[in-house]
Amino acid sequence: MAAAKPSLDIGRIDEVIHGRLRLGVMAYLANAEVADFNELKAVLEVTQGNLSVQLRKLEDAAYVTIEKGYLGRKPRTQVRITSAGRRAFAIYLEALGALIGPQGS
Repeated sequence: MAAAKPSLDIGRIDEVIHGRLRLGVMAYLANAEVADFNELKAVLEVTQGNLSVQLRKLEDAAYVTIEKGYLGRKPRTQVRITSAGRRAFAIYLEALGALIGPQGS
C-alpha cells in the first residue's frame, strides 16, 4: 500500500510576489524598508523599463509606495514597502515554507 501523498497548497502563493524580480524587490525592501530606484536597479541587475513595470505591479497591489521627488536638482524615485506588503511577504514566505516542508526529513 502506497503512502498518502501530502497535499500541496499552492493557492496560498501570492502571484504578485512570486515573480522573480518582484520577489527580489520585496526581499530587499523587507530588510531595507526603503530604496532608491537606481539602487534596486543595480542590486537586482535589471533594466530600468523592466524594474518600472514590476514596481507598478507591486504598487497596484499596495505592497509598495513609489515617491518621486528631487535630491537637489536630480530626480529621485524611492520605493518603500507598505505594512500590507510586509504582511503579504510574511504570508508568502510562510506558504513557501509549507510547500518545501521540514528540511532534513
